[in-house]
Amino acid sequence: MKTERHTAGTALVTGAAHGIGRSFARRLAEKGYRIIAVDHDAPALDRLCGELRSQMHAAVDTIPMNLAHVTASEELCAAVERLGVEVEVLINNAGIFSYCDMVDTPVERIERMILLHDLTLTKNCRTFGAKMAQRGHGYILNMSSYSVWMPFPGMALYTATKAYVRSFTKAFAKEMKERGVRVTAVCPAGVATDLYGLTPEWQRIGQRCGALISPDSCARRGLRALRRGRRCIVPDWWNRLFIPLFLFMPDPLVSFIRRRTMRFQR
Repeated sequence: MKTERHTAGTALVTGAAHGIGRSFARRLAEKGYRIIAVDHDAPALDRLCGELRSQMHAAVDTIPMNLAHVTASEELCAAVERLGVEVEVLINNAGIFSYCDMVDTPVERIERMILLHDLTLTKNCRTFGAKMAQRGHGYILNMSSYSVWMPFPGMALYTATKAYVRSFTKAFAKEMKERGVRVTAVCPAGVATDLYGLTPEWQRIGQRCGALISPDSCARRGLRALRRGRRCIVPDWWNRLFIPLFLFMPDPLVSFIRRRTMRFQR
């Protein structure tokens, strides 16, 4: 029987049970990292743990917890300290999506999204980043979104929280570079995950027509950018071409898209 591999250090991945986070965990496990997988979905975490151990013989610890509250980062850091490990790679991936006009958005959802995307992420960067800086090396990847360049009606909350992630990460990366720590923001466009409420069939259609990329492709490109010290990337070159179009999209076209998509608000 093969023993668990643990050769490259420890990687902490939030939102690890599904989608892009799961792909991050698998790719880092393949590279020999010990994985600390964090997610609110405990059963899915257990399935991921079993896969990584059986398929890759990886060392895996799971921390089932909700990261969308004020003291979540402190609780996460305490849990990691109890494991007695030093985090070499931090992947702040946990996120939720909302497509709904602000005045119709429940206050609880507003609080949850801001706490999860911004407060917990920032505190994680502060705490784990300080320890990386003391050691003189480390890697931090924060998941932003392509939507920061397309603030459509109905996405005001989601876009604003992800715009914070991008802005914070770019400045934080400059601070940490001189301390030997690389920090990257990843701004993917459409990714074939359950985040947007798309059925598996529509996810497959989206990938076939090029509108969506796979979670694994997003994770692979994000990790490559992190290793190279890129501060911000948009996976897939053709998505970068459309950024100026979204920035200068005329209001009549935005209104047309809004009318066509109102039924999808939830």
